[in-house]
Amino acid sequence: MSILRWLDEHLEEYILVILSIFTVVIIFSQVVLRYIFSSSLPWSEEIARYAFIWMIYVGVSYGVKRQKHLSVDVITMLFNNKGKIIINMIANVLFLIFALVITYYGIDIVGRITRESAALGIPMEYVYLALVVGMILTAIRLLQNIYKNYIELKNDGDDAGIEGGSL
Repeated sequence: MSILRWLDEHLEEYILVILSIFTVVIIFSQVVLRYIFSSSLPWSEEIARYAFIWMIYVGVSYGVKRQKHLSVDVITMLFNNKGKIIINMIANVLFLIFALVITYYGIDIVGRITRESAALGIPMEYVYLALVVGMILTAIRLLQNIYKNYIELKNDGDDAGIEGGSL
């Protein structure tokens, strides 16, 4: 299996699992230290928060990859297979435009950040970079979905339009 295929199939999953385990370990350690040893880590809540932020934006990409993001089915129920594919393509294109706009402005924001986090002293650019990385991954997944929809549409020849009519 090539590296690109592995990344395509598993990148978000591994990032999410690693960040989840990291967050659980940090929070669990904090709870144990605070309640059993009456001590605490001053940086644990901050790093857990930043890991959670990264999970959110990588999770958006994972949701798009698995096509598990929120959608409204009411309109697509009026259409047969080809109409549903076209509606799905339109929704993906609109979401892609949104992701690209957010990426553009996110890069601008990351470039302007000059401060460090309070407890850890890490550059805040790394935290804000979660938005950019997440939206770039999302855009890649949306492009893949649009391509898959195009192939489905191309192979779905005769089945067109609204039930009993045409689109």
